[in-house]
Amino acid sequence: MAKKIKTNKKAKIRKIPAKTIKYLEDAGVKHELLEHRTVYTAIDAAITMKKKFDEVAKSLLVKADKDYYVVLLPADHNLDMEKLKKALVKVRAKEIKVVKIPGEKIAREVLKIKDDAMAAFGNLYKLPVIMENKLEKAKKLILSSGSYNHSIEMAVKDFMVLEKALIGSFGVKKKIKTPRKTSPKAKTVRKKITKKKVVRKRK
Repeated sequence: MAKKIKTNKKAKIRKIPAKTIKYLEDAGVKHELLEHRTVYTAIDAAITMKKKFDEVAKSLLVKADKDYYVVLLPADHNLDMEKLKKALVKVRAKEIKVVKIPGEKIAREVLKIKDDAMAAFGNLYKLPVIMENKLEKAKKLILSSGSYNHSIEMAVKDFMVLEKALIGSFGVKKKIKTPRKTSPKAKTVRKKITKKKVVRKRK
């Protein structure tokens, strides 16, 4: 299975999420491992990789009564707890009284992770995945790998089949003010492109 690794030469080499990669390779799922600067939110990941917010999934751990779920939303969406509760009641066909996000300490105990990030793949934690239906519109998704310096890009359909993902509508889009200023590297690239265009016009 082909696996493409994109790296930033200036970025320090970070620990690759071996558990996630092994899981995907064992499953025979086509994917790409993307390396990037350290990011702690899906929005930062989208901005860093210059991707649309609806192509980058935000991963959350949610507790519904006694059960835990990995919840996926577009990067620029907030979670509506009441809508999630209704969605879970619908797909699980059972009554749910309380839906909440557990504290960080409890979350790390449930996921059995220490310093790593939470991956989007519920099967790694033996937990079901429920996905906001707006994510189905994208051909490919960029997902949390369990590392703050790596993400996984793969086809939405492949992810849904692999994780047997439940689908619901529980996300609320929020306004994001993207920074107008570009990084020094991005500015340099744009200047070079501009110069090339000018030269071609003169010919």
